[in-house]
Amino acid sequence: MSDFLAGAGVLLAAGASASAILLPPGRLRSGLMVTAMVLFPLLIAGDQWHTSQIVDLRHDSGRLLALFAIAVLAIGVMAYAFRRWQILLPLSIVFALPFRVPLHAGGDTANLLVPLYLVIAAGVLAVVLRDWLPPAGGDDREDSPGRGSPRSETGPAGRLPYVLAAVVFLYAVQTLYSDDFSKGLQNVCFFLVPFTVAFGLLRDVRWDARLLGWALVVVGVEAVLFVLIGGVELASRSLFWNDQIIRSNEFHTYFRVNSVFWDPNVYGRYLALVTTIAAAGMLWARTRSSFWVLTGLILVLWIGLVPTYSQSSFLALLAGLAVLAAIRWSWRWTLAAVVVGLVGAILVVLLVGGSGKVTSDRLNVDLSGRGSLVSGGIDLFAERPIWGYGSGSFQAAYRDHRDNKDAPVTVSHTEPVTVAAEQGLLGLLIYFSLVVVALGTLGRGLFTPLPVGGDDREDSPGRGSPRSETGPAGRAAGPANPAARAAILAAFIALLVHTLAYAGYFEDPITWVLLAIGASLAHAAAGDDPVIRKPA
Repeated sequence: MSDFLAGAGVLLAAGASASAILLPPGRLRSGLMVTAMVLFPLLIAGDQWHTSQIVDLRHDSGRLLALFAIAVLAIGVMAYAFRRWQILLPLSIVFALPFRVPLHAGGDTANLLVPLYLVIAAGVLAVVLRDWLPPAGGDDREDSPGRGSPRSETGPAGRLPYVLAAVVFLYAVQTLYSDDFSKGLQNVCFFLVPFTVAFGLLRDVRWDARLLGWALVVVGVEAVLFVLIGGVELASRSLFWNDQIIRSNEFHTYFRVNSVFWDPNVYGRYLALVTTIAAAGMLWARTRSSFWVLTGLILVLWIGLVPTYSQSSFLALLAGLAVLAAIRWSWRWTLAAVVVGLVGAILVVLLVGGSGKVTSDRLNVDLSGRGSLVSGGIDLFAERPIWGYGSGSFQAAYRDHRDNKDAPVTVSHTEPVTVAAEQGLLGLLIYFSLVVVALGTLGRGLFTPLPVGGDDREDSPGRGSPRSETGPAGRAAGPANPAARAAILAAFIALLVHTLAYAGYFEDPITWVLLAIGASLAHAAAGDDPVIRKPA
């Protein structure tokens, strides 16, 4: 594929997906979603056409046709299921988030989010069938997906899709001059384009109590199964995959597990996020049985988190729990506790080992070389502060500016540093705008003080049985029942904190799912969204 066609394709795919989340449901939007989802595998194939993986597949036409047939069949079956049982689309996306499939070809292995891509493609097909082939006699129900007036959005929530669209399109534009165009193209196609489409699919979903409850069950059961697999690894002292971690375990006194994940830090992040969500459910539990079930789940997840030895995951969990404490009780006391904790942590770092001194070399060793990555990223930003080295270029640019070209670690583990080096001030402006708008959207109204005299509302957590409500007020989490919104905000902040030590912000589909669910719940809670749609 020529450079011109590849560049044009990247811009078209990114533009189609970004435009789709700015439009109301309808034929134009579904057409843009199809365009984005068709282009991204074609662009990947064109970019990797002469690599060993694609060459191996091209010479094995039987295998290629079999894979294509399986994908088409799976998409068709899931699209039919999503049309018949609408709740399955959001639950399937949530279910598929952690799974990566190792694809072997040409002697190499690539771990791809294939299950999630298939679910998103099936969701798009379901939306296309809804918009282009309506049922006989029409579908004029008020809450019919894709029908009615466009959303009426105000405040940060109304700006969130525009900021996300800007993130996607700017990243695509900055691949055109990247020092590693191929890496930038892969990031756009593997992550930004399909995740933006997923955001559009999920934002239109009516996240009622039933759906939120099933989503919690899905992630809870998955997490417990992952912990069991990690327990098997720990007991047998062997991992299923990732030769680098396997070799590392041979030289350490401790043993790190990764369960079904490639990296223990990614596994730890998933457990930390699910633990945060479960903690929110526990804090706002309305029945004793729910409280104790969620308490048991948290205990199991903590047991699974410990052997990951993921410092960034522990920090993310603490950040998520602090947010929940601030919402449930008092942000002032929570802030004081956080400050005391930080001071204590600094003292431990200063005093452990007995020297009482912290040097850059010591910190770099303790942080597995990340200090060098941060300082190297800052140096790259200083050289091109406005536009950076281009999307996906950090690894190539970092290697080029090092004396040791064979440095083993060249991928930034700090998201703002990555953005600064690759995209410059332009990227940083959009990145921080997204963080501010996302926090404003997810936290809207959550920190409103409780009525004088405490929380004796009929639906207060822990007060009798929940109310039986009908209509939008009974189908979405509102200000009187902030558990779901608190869980989403806390999980998002935990993820944000984790990316400061491990990156993977835009590349993690969980980011986009949290934003979509949080935006939908915020609209419903504020009562400024007259069209909260069912799953497509």
